Amino acid sequence: MKQQASVSKIRRIRLNFSRSHVIRPTIRQMHGYVPGEQPQDKRYIKLNSNENPYPPSPRVAAALQQALSADLRLYPDPVANLLRDKAAEVYGLTRDHILVGNGSDDLLTMLMRTCVGPGDRVAYPVPTYSLYDELVTMQDGEIVRVPFPEDFSLPPQLADVEAKLTMLCHPNAPSGTLPTLAQVEDLAQRVHGMLVIDEAYIDFADESALPLIHKFPHVVILRTFSKAFSLAGMRVGLAFGHPEFMRQLLKVKDSYNVNRLSIVAATAALEDYAWMQQNVAKIRATRTRLTLALRELGYTVYDSHTNFVLARKKDSSQEPIYRGLKDHGILIRYFSVPELSDCLRITIGTDDEINTLLEAMRK
Repeated sequence: MKQQASVSKIRRIRLNFSRSHVIRPTIRQMHGYVPGEQPQDKRYIKLNSNENPYPPSPRVAAALQQALSADLRLYPDPVANLLRDKAAEVYGLTRDHILVGNGSDDLLTMLMRTCVGPGDRVAYPVPTYSLYDELVTMQDGEIVRVPFPEDFSLPPQLADVEAKLTMLCHPNAPSGTLPTLAQVEDLAQRVHGMLVIDEAYIDFADESALPLIHKFPHVVILRTFSKAFSLAGMRVGLAFGHPEFMRQLLKVKDSYNVNRLSIVAATAALEDYAWMQQNVAKIRATRTRLTLALRELGYTVYDSHTNFVLARKKDSSQEPIYRGLKDHGILIRYFSVPELSDCLRITIGTDDEINTLLEAMRK
């Protein structure tokens, strides 16, 4: 009888859990970030998640094979000094300027934990990377969205917001556009609080804001190995900033946030920097070809500095095109939000993949 009563009590708890006070109201009301589709079968051409269509350097596979023979029962280095030292060498910094994350999303979470409390303002131009919304909401911060002009140029009023954090996706997602370094430096001079420059796609562009960390102690630059280095599956990101601020971020970092294999893979990728640059050159050439072809099909295509393009047909919903391409085994990204419903975001694939895409779109 006692066992039956216990089971009955557990069932009541489960039934009432949706009304439980345990979950914060903020979390209940969140929609949560929705990543691009990740189909488990191989029948799709995936042009929806901004992954690199080319493999990582052969040095990565060789380094991973060697690492597998190491003692994986042990924890990884909690601060990934092997990778920090290699990144310092490549980017002309010191180890103390660099923090390693489980992808740049992990680093964004650390920044929010460190700087944003209830009611604190976080500002960014929109539309942009929608994860920012979720991360600020989780901290009970106040989101200040500053609309981009129609051409996605940097809104001058962004610096006028008295925010604890100002976020700049550079180049921007989903537009692929990039303000000049002079404009970003002007923003850094004028903002209140910290300026976080999210450079997930910067390897596909010509100009990085990385030199600004030497001029401004309140500037943090984020990078990822998911895009240009073809390591989306390993989840590794880097933060660059003033050593004192990096020490503050360390306090909120998960104990062992990056695993042994990811550290090895990212270090090997940096050791073969030329391989990444060769792949980037191929992607940029295909990007130009795709841009011209989409314009011939009547789309407005913003000048992209990333490994994707944003194509727009003004006031014409692109959901039917997205669904039609999916029926043809081609995945691209469609955003149902009103300000982007007339747009398609298309990752740059191989030349053969882009040929297949264009053939389907022409039909």
